[in-house]
Amino acid sequence: MYQLRLAGGPHANKMDRMRLDLFLKWSRVILRRSLAKDTCDAGRVAVNGQEAKAGREVRVGDIISIRFPRRTMTFRIRSIPAHAPGKEAAREMIEITASQQC
Repeated sequence: MYQLRLAGGPHANKMDRMRLDLFLKWSRVILRRSLAKDTCDAGRVAVNGQEAKAGREVRVGDIISIRFPRRTMTFRIRSIPAHAPGKEAAREMIEITASQQC
């Protein structure tokens, strides 16, 4: 079973941060890390309202917005696991706050 790191919990430390491109892959928002990096570096990803590159560290509670070709998706980071999660645990990493068709 995967241990999730929650903000302010007893395990609050450096593991509560993760590179943006890796988080997008682990949460299965974008299926490949290379594609996540390209999307970030193209300026289509914002963290807390600011454009973000792939190497930016994200934390629990950050709001991420991604402009895909046909839709825009906004979500909040709920948890960052210590290890790559399975399919079910990946769904619990984010909370979708908005999704719009373009």
